[in-house]
Amino acid sequence: MPIAPEHRELYRAFLAQGLDTWLARLPEQLARGLDRSRYGDLPAWEKAVAKLPALPEAREVALDGDTVSVDLALTGSQRRQCENLLRKLAPWRKGPFRLGGIHIDTEWRSDWKWRRVAPHLASLAGRRVLDVGGGSGYHAWRMAGAGAAFVLVIDPSPRFFWQFRAVRHFVGDADGGRTHFLPVGIEEVPEGLAFFDTVFSMGVLYHRPSPLEHLLQLREALRPGGELVLETLVVEGDATSVLLPGERYAAMPNVYFLPSSAALCRWLERCGFDKVRVVDEAVTTTDEQRATDWMTFQSLADFLDPNDPSRTREGYPAPRRAVVMAQRAK
Repeated sequence: MPIAPEHRELYRAFLAQGLDTWLARLPEQLARGLDRSRYGDLPAWEKAVAKLPALPEAREVALDGDTVSVDLALTGSQRRQCENLLRKLAPWRKGPFRLGGIHIDTEWRSDWKWRRVAPHLASLAGRRVLDVGGGSGYHAWRMAGAGAAFVLVIDPSPRFFWQFRAVRHFVGDADGGRTHFLPVGIEEVPEGLAFFDTVFSMGVLYHRPSPLEHLLQLREALRPGGELVLETLVVEGDATSVLLPGERYAAMPNVYFLPSSAALCRWLERCGFDKVRVVDEAVTTTDEQRATDWMTFQSLADFLDPNDPSRTREGYPAPRRAVVMAQRAK
């Protein structure tokens, strides 16, 4: 089976990294993750990216600033064409991006999260990094900007895959081909891989009906001594405090376990991690997550109690997030 052009760099990267066992699974994983019969809008997203015009070689790419930016000379008609095509991929959730003078104001100020995480990271220079549930890839580009040698985003959303491909169209090879996207979930990562130096799981754990299974999957992907960066919704309380919401939490239908930070640390220790520590914990604000011109649906402000913003509209504590760092025990 011929390899689609958008997948060739991924195959080459897996070969270069020695991921031979996983490489053998890529054709099936890509076919399933980008199956048009499962995702009715997928052809439109693919077509939008394919229609992006050829760009000039001269460009200035910045992957180490709050906004992932690509500065290049576009005519007015090219800029309008690019913006119209990028809007066909909306809603844009994670960012921000500035591509050829087009500012994509995403729902999340993901740069705020990165600022909370980055000071506590082991240096990413030369490291192999897995970003689980990485969305459009904003944080992955920041990881590459911090010097990572190999960054792989996994996320089962084909919309996010094509958003990533759109950004790649602008970035070109400015990252040296170090940043990649595979449209799968963590369950598709080969068991016992023990490969990555750093694994990020940010905004994923509370969507998992079996959170300890997720933590074990993250551990399996890490080499012994590798670093885990875990960010998730939490509640206040002691090491035994866990909230299991009803059918919805802050209007989200697929939210399961919200532990306290202390409980989360205990979970990590039970799952084979050490050096576990909470490095940040804060209530999410409506300045950090909000509706924008690039994400016009309801956002956090709509999901809080209008009479008491410290509660969700279902009556639960408002979203509170913690960042926990840990290492896979050797």
